[in-house]
Amino acid sequence: MDAEPYLTRLTNRLLDGIEKLPADVRERNTTYLLEAQNADGGFSGREGGSDLYYTGFALRSLAVLQALNPDVCEKAAGFIRQKMLGTAGVVDFFSLVVSCYLVPLGGGPDVLASAPADWRDRVAAALETFRTPDGGYGKTPGAPHGSTYTSFLVVLCQQLLDRPTPDAERLAGFVKSRRRPDHGYVEISAMKRSGTNPTAAGVGVLQILGELDEDARTGTANFLAALVSPFEGGLRANDRIPAGDLLSTFTGGWSLDQLGAAERLDWAAVRGYAAECERPIGGFRGGLWDDRTDVEYTFYGLGTLALAALHGE
Repeated sequence: MDAEPYLTRLTNRLLDGIEKLPADVRERNTTYLLEAQNADGGFSGREGGSDLYYTGFALRSLAVLQALNPDVCEKAAGFIRQKMLGTAGVVDFFSLVVSCYLVPLGGGPDVLASAPADWRDRVAAALETFRTPDGGYGKTPGAPHGSTYTSFLVVLCQQLLDRPTPDAERLAGFVKSRRRPDHGYVEISAMKRSGTNPTAAGVGVLQILGELDEDARTGTANFLAALVSPFEGGLRANDRIPAGDLLSTFTGGWSLDQLGAAERLDWAAVRGYAAECERPIGGFRGGLWDDRTDVEYTFYGLGTLALAALHGE
């Protein structure tokens, strides 16, 4: 098993990189994120209305910018408390647990202060209702097949909860079954061609479980390095898509960093791509093809610039 929690390692790495960014980049994106908070304390996606998923990304972005403050966190706590009363899928479970940890770090209240003493066990048990017969975790309870990305989120939640992954060998076997001859990973079993993001998720699970062997590391690095868009500098979601996107650029770049193969990327080109996706007043678009910004892509943009800063030394 990986000794250091995955999200701790990611956050610390991004903190180191973002400290190297120009002050104006940090300041305008902090302003963009602070202004994106809604009256109810949550943050929105592009459809409007506060959402746990986007709230989690906004808080994570402010955390790596070292810009969480008591006012933001107090308001966010009110929104999070409302969301604790309903049912949730794995994505919302993950966003909820992450947000509950970040709010006190920014000077806000302990959202879980009044929770039952065994709340971690309850959440861990709820996550197990998403376990699938193939050893993975599905998007809904009782799903017939697991999802690579959902399995990754569950393992991250288990680390945050300080709870072990039940039957970890079966989960590792599930993820390995999603590896394809191109050395990447797929999201669902019927898929033949790998993608950047399921590959990042698959590698993440295997790293956490201590199940990523050297052949897999080398093959995956080769797969990801081949997905750079030659005309843009960012990474593509798969080899059939001509244009890059910030999500794939960040997850692919982070994975190569963790595989010890960061030198496979032209980080100056990656930096240029991410910078082109940023608006002059802050906030990042999903790609050069996009005309809108949101807090999720702002996290990916900041993360990409942070990694580029670390590898541009």
